[in-house]
Amino acid sequence: MSSGLCRTAQADDLFVEGAAQNGAKALCSGCPVKAECLAYALDHRVEHGVWGGMTERERRALLKRRPTVHSWARLLDAAQRQHHADAAGSQRQPA
Repeated sequence: MSSGLCRTAQADDLFVEGAAQNGAKALCSGCPVKAECLAYALDHRVEHGVWGGMTERERRALLKRRPTVHSWARLLDAAQRQHHADAAGSQRQPA
């Protein structure tokens, strides 16, 4: 959490409701630890606030859609590694 962009925000700004959640989600958009933050919230079933760019409602829906995922940290880490590998591979391809 010490690397998150939210460390500079007031906690009350991240635990808001309604349209104000869009502002909290915007703070997450460029965060270097966004995936780790989201994985933490999903793995620990955090019920309140914006974590990793997702509201509690969005996280509940994701958990409901993917009930067999036991470690979101592992899943998101693997997805990030694959994304970086794909991006590196596409940069090496001749145009």
